[in-house]
Amino acid sequence: MAEAHQAVAFQFTITREGIDLQLSHEALRQVYLSGLRSWKKRVVRLKNNVITGVYPASPSSWLFVVIAILATMYTRSDPSMGLIAKIQEHLPASSDSLSVQCQTVVSAVLFSTLLWLSLIFTMKLCLKQLLSYHHWMFEQHGNLSNTTKVWVMLVRIFSGRQPQLYSYQGSLPNLPVPTIKDTIKRYLESVRPLMSDSEFKRMTTLAKEFEDSLGSRLQWYLKLKALWASNYVSDWWEEYIYLRGRGPIMVNSNYYGMDFLYVTPTPIQAARAGNTLHAILMYRRKLNKEEIKPSRIPGTFIPLCAAQCERIFNTTRIPGDETDSVVHWQDSEYVAVYHRGRYFRLWLYQAGRMLSPREIEHQIQRILDDPSPPAPGEEKLAALTAGDRIPWAQARKEFFSSGVNKRSLDCIEKAAFFVSLDEEEQGMMGDDPEASLDRYAKSLLHGKCYDRWFDKSFSVVLYKNGKTGLNAEHSWADAPIVSHMWEYVLATDSFRLGYNEEGHCKGDVNPSLPCPQRLTWDISVECQERVRRSLAVACALADDIDFHVFPFRDFGKGNIKKIRMSPDAFIQAALQLAYYRERGIFCLTYEASMTRLFREGRTETVRSCTSESCAFIKALEHGKPADVCRRLFRTASEKHQLLYRLAMTGAGIDRHLFCLYVVSQYLGVESPFLKKVLSEPWRLSTSQTPFQQAELFDFVNHPDFIICGGGFGPVADDGYGVSYAIVGEKLMCFHISSKHSCPQTDSHRFGTQLRKALLDLLQLMSGDQPEESRSEQNHGPKPQSKKEL
Repeated sequence: MAEAHQAVAFQFTITREGIDLQLSHEALRQVYLSGLRSWKKRVVRLKNNVITGVYPASPSSWLFVVIAILATMYTRSDPSMGLIAKIQEHLPASSDSLSVQCQTVVSAVLFSTLLWLSLIFTMKLCLKQLLSYHHWMFEQHGNLSNTTKVWVMLVRIFSGRQPQLYSYQGSLPNLPVPTIKDTIKRYLESVRPLMSDSEFKRMTTLAKEFEDSLGSRLQWYLKLKALWASNYVSDWWEEYIYLRGRGPIMVNSNYYGMDFLYVTPTPIQAARAGNTLHAILMYRRKLNKEEIKPSRIPGTFIPLCAAQCERIFNTTRIPGDETDSVVHWQDSEYVAVYHRGRYFRLWLYQAGRMLSPREIEHQIQRILDDPSPPAPGEEKLAALTAGDRIPWAQARKEFFSSGVNKRSLDCIEKAAFFVSLDEEEQGMMGDDPEASLDRYAKSLLHGKCYDRWFDKSFSVVLYKNGKTGLNAEHSWADAPIVSHMWEYVLATDSFRLGYNEEGHCKGDVNPSLPCPQRLTWDISVECQERVRRSLAVACALADDIDFHVFPFRDFGKGNIKKIRMSPDAFIQAALQLAYYRERGIFCLTYEASMTRLFREGRTETVRSCTSESCAFIKALEHGKPADVCRRLFRTASEKHQLLYRLAMTGAGIDRHLFCLYVVSQYLGVESPFLKKVLSEPWRLSTSQTPFQQAELFDFVNHPDFIICGGGFGPVADDGYGVSYAIVGEKLMCFHISSKHSCPQTDSHRFGTQLRKALLDLLQLMSGDQPEESRSEQNHGPKPQSKKEL
């Protein structure tokens, strides 16, 4: 009852004498301060919208234009060529009371404003045209053409100064629609090494028929959409690839991010939670104020789309019968916390200010010390978000549409994010560190299938030994967006906030903080049965996942750069070689690229299994001379880089074919070609976790504070999911997933093949065994204690 009393600002009772009204001054003060904070945020948002709207100019430039026009008029010249006089003639009748001189000044100000807006529009249009130029990506590094040099100079001129996070949004070009001819040509080229002569002949025939008949009709609709929409792919991609999926999003869609590999800043769970949650709030404040620098292509000044950042916080995926929806709320001052089967609302603001790390630690410790048991059916309730979507949608309508259940569910869905206080210990520890990393990955990906709220934009997981990590829902954004936030959080936690000698958060505690509010539920027996069914589906899926995570310390991108090769192309070749050695065949390979050079861009596919890579691997495995293999390897690497650049610049294959298929379904026509293309399984699905904020970490003075990225589940039942992170110059981390139910796949076996492939490729290109390769596998940053190992 105490929590309920704190939630209202007044109490009243009706008696015979009338209404007895009792105001709570402290509660009213909290309401006032919370409202004040909300209005401050609105003012900041309005200011940022103005600044972003006039970018690449600045609001102050308006005053400069007005003064310049007025100064020119006082020299008895008319810079408007009669337009000011025309404006003065059409001023409203109410302006007759003004003197002629005042009317002239008002007309000049109006003309100046129109001129200023016209200049802004022109500058935006020019910048948009400049950012549509992508030929620079295909030029040799260090050998730019004169055209590109002039382009660089013009982009710098039109980009203005000190851009905010969303400053470039209005100037980013729209994603172009490739021609049918180019897409089909590249598609046939990509599948040639994977098909027999008869299969390829049949596919060529289907492609030709499609190009000559239905393709041009579908293309016309896509071009029409591209003229109307900001991005002709992204809304359909979100809808049909993510939101319309009726299977579990746990494992199949959600992904995870890990903590530091070798270091745990504090072994105290509540303390780690205090710093982590406070650091996340600091990031959200910077995001709301647009103080985060715009993302750019590494090593360049070319901006990337930031539209996905808008839904990091206060966002939830809502289940539906046919399709889910992503709902985003404007602001939330609390998080939903799960611990030992109970749900809590934890307020993160007090009297209009953000709670300090020490205060959050205090509140988390209160939750950890709470002895109350979960209500009937409460403990495993989140299994509904882990199972199939239709049963969850139906249960949500039947059991959570009114009463106490609706209020508690609203509290979770409208929270800034979700927090899970896990009772397990995870991380790289014990006598078998590799096995402990595998368990850590599985715990982050699916946990117990009921201790993560998989519908939230992201859930922070805090383990009993102070280790942390996160699980992210995929439909609202891609991994680089979450990764950027997570890098900031980990760096801020350890290097900015820190801990005292006892391992607690720094600062003092306000003892008057209200206790976290326990959420209440009334879960019927029928609802509990629905939960059990969803949990059974989720557990069967989770138990089938085979994970292997390992840090590769024998060499890193520094050694790869010395042989003048792209680190990503090198790793992709190693993945192809490892798969060929394990299975004896090649497979359709998915590598995620991004299209954020364009407005609202998300991802594109790089088909990294090419004729060139297959020719190289066959030559290597058949014992061809080293110089021949090196030449073929460089050819394969150049082809991979070309494909990656084409994908980034809007000339990819798969998103275009996907959208053509969507149009065909809307028109109710069948295409054997498109049906065949979209039914092909990705048995090797790969992605690189980007390291975007190297300036936040000091690997020289703090070499143990290494982030090892994250991972995801396999896309195909008989395939592998491989995520990798290139950390610094000397370390690469790999996350490999597959399914136990498939006898042809084994994550550990593939990991062994991948290690060998990496070493063999470097030896081939170096001419001899590198010194790093001769060192033992534990050569590298040493853990701080036996417990960490």
